[in-house]
Amino acid sequence: MSMVLPGVVGLKLSGKLKEGVTATDLVLTVAQMLRKHGVVGKFVEFYGEGMRELSLEDRATIANMSPDYAAIMGFFRIDNVTLQYLKLIGKYDENVFMIEAYLRANKMFVDYDEPVAETVYSSYLELNLNDIEPCVSGPKR
Repeated sequence: MSMVLPGVVGLKLSGKLKEGVTATDLVLTVAQMLRKHGVVGKFVEFYGEGMRELSLEDRATIANMSPDYAAIMGFFRIDNVTLQYLKLIGKYDENVFMIEAYLRANKMFVDYDEPVAETVYSSYLELNLNDIEPCVSGPKR
């Protein structure tokens, strides 16, 4: 008997959100893009240079939307934002240092100031954050 593993869709983010574009606009755009691609029963990994522009809250919102885009889960590579979160929730500096050292030694940590090796995915998508337009209607002022 063999184990069937889900496909992993790589969503490469680049660029930076324009002024006036909200995290909600980002999340709605990502969800629409992933539904159109068809990620039912798959993992979605978000990666790329655009990651350095996303806050912890933006990442959590996108990952928590996985039921809306029908993926098993959405996740982000481990980077400095992850380490900052560990400190925020009260992990000791020594523990965070040890975690970072372990992740770096096993090539599981991403430092966007260093070259990043390409990963093989079941399928690929790309999104330039600069292309996202406000998509939530609201009152006019």
